[in-house]
Amino acid sequence: MVTDHEALAELRLDYETAGLDESMLAVDPFQQFDLWMSAAIEAGLSQPNTMILATSDPHGGPSARAVLLKHVDHRGFVLYTNLDSRKARELASNPRASLVFVWQELHRQVRVEGSVAMVSAEESDAYFASRPREAQIAAAASPQSAPVADRQALDDRYAAVAAREGPIERPANWGGVRVVPTVVEFWQGRPNRFHDRLVYTRSAGEWSVERLAP
Repeated sequence: MVTDHEALAELRLDYETAGLDESMLAVDPFQQFDLWMSAAIEAGLSQPNTMILATSDPHGGPSARAVLLKHVDHRGFVLYTNLDSRKARELASNPRASLVFVWQELHRQVRVEGSVAMVSAEESDAYFASRPREAQIAAAASPQSAPVADRQALDDRYAAVAAREGPIERPANWGGVRVVPTVVEFWQGRPNRFHDRLVYTRSAGEWSVERLAP
C-alpha cells in the first residue's frame, strides 16, 4: 500500500492564530486581498501568488490546476495562458471560474467566484514583453494541452523558436484572462476547527459582508 490511510486520518494541525473579525476588514475585497497578499510576501512564503483555477466544460465537468496570479486590481484577478489550452477553451465556453489561494503557514485561504473577461491586447503585450526571453520562447513553442509525441518533440519546437533572431512576439493565441469576482471569501484558521469565514458579495455594484459558519 502506497499510502497509510490511518496515518492520513491522524494528520492534524490546530490553528493557534488570531481570528478575523468584521471590524478588521477593509472596505472592499481587493483592499483586503492586498493586505493578506502583502502579509504572505512579507512572511517569505514560496510563490504566494499561486492559486487554484477551477473551470468546467460545456457539460459541467470540472477541472482544476495551479496557476500564477500576475495582476490584481479593482477589475479582478489576472492570469496569462495559451488561449488554445484546456482551461482557456473551457472558460470560453463557460465564462465562469473559481480561484483558491492557500497560505497554509498563515492558516489562511481566499476563495474567489466570478465571471471571466479577456485582458486587452495592450495589457497582454506589455506583460509578455516583461517576461524573460526563455519564458517567451516557451509560450511561443508550446501547443499547450495538446498531445505531443515525446519530450524530444517539445525540445525541438523550443529550439526552433529559440533560433529566431530579434524579439519574440506575443503569439496571437496567448493572452490574459481576468476573473471578475462577485464573491470573495476570506478564511482564517482558528483553534478546534472553529474557523472564521467572512464573505464579500457584490450586488448591483456594491459589496456586502456576511459571516459563514465554519
